[in-house]
Amino acid sequence: MARSIAARLIYMVLVVLAAMSIVFLLLQVSGDPADALIPPGSDPADVAALREKFGLDQPLPQQYLEYMRHAATGDFGASWRSGEPAMQLVLDRLGATLLLTASAFVLALLVAVPLGVLAGSGRFRPVGWVASALGVVGQAMPAFWLGTVLILLFSVRLGWLPSSGREGLRSLILPAVALAAFPAATLMRIVRVSVADVVGADYIRTANAKGLPGWIVLSRHVARNAMLPAIAYAGVVGGFLVAGAVAVESVFAWPGIGQLALQSVASRDLPVIQAFVAVVAVLIVLANLTADLVAMLADPRLREAAASGAQV
Repeated sequence: MARSIAARLIYMVLVVLAAMSIVFLLLQVSGDPADALIPPGSDPADVAALREKFGLDQPLPQQYLEYMRHAATGDFGASWRSGEPAMQLVLDRLGATLLLTASAFVLALLVAVPLGVLAGSGRFRPVGWVASALGVVGQAMPAFWLGTVLILLFSVRLGWLPSSGREGLRSLILPAVALAAFPAATLMRIVRVSVADVVGADYIRTANAKGLPGWIVLSRHVARNAMLPAIAYAGVVGGFLVAGAVAVESVFAWPGIGQLALQSVASRDLPVIQAFVAVVAVLIVLANLTADLVAMLADPRLREAAASGAQV
């Protein structure tokens, strides 16, 4: 199992390096980064000095090697706009994004797992109808559109919750709901299908034949054995929430790394963009690694497969 984890860690490093390389190339082919920094009609000498200051006068392969060399130590340079260290700007706002994504993740689990189990068991038809409706609606609504509707309803018309900013837990409710809607709907449908498959298994019929109460069969036998697909998808949800926070943070003016990334893209602040991508890539691969480890702990067959693979 230790070798399996080590292999996953190596894979994580390669994924992060690939993401950073792809973003570097995309930023280069999208246009000259200096265009956003140089006012029209600037003196050619000033233009040359500015390009030299930011290393844009070097050949592209050399720029890439310098970028990767410094990135390996966590140094992405200084922001072209503020002059502050790019990585520090991202890390200063990371806490707000992690708070938002963690809240949305917990909310998605609290809604999706109970609804999926009850709907998949087939014993509660009204719950199944509600779950089907919520699944379709949740997957059909983009997070930024849902966020706008929530602001109009609960902030503008009812005045119950703040519409933007980070001012205590009340300001977290609307962005967390907007961000959790899509993963909750998808996760609920996965749990529902998994539970429906498990309910027909022989050992479930045996448990029912022994006269065990229905809630014990659902919680101890059905739900526990149907959670593996949900756990696998939970790793994807973690990455989706971090990436999806960009739009939600923009709608609610939430001071996280998503809002910082949008501002940096608009101003072509390459060091901040590159630092943002590196942090997001690390968070996504960590979420997937955590999901793999949880799945191994939940299913002995996965541990045995990992052990046998390590011995080969």
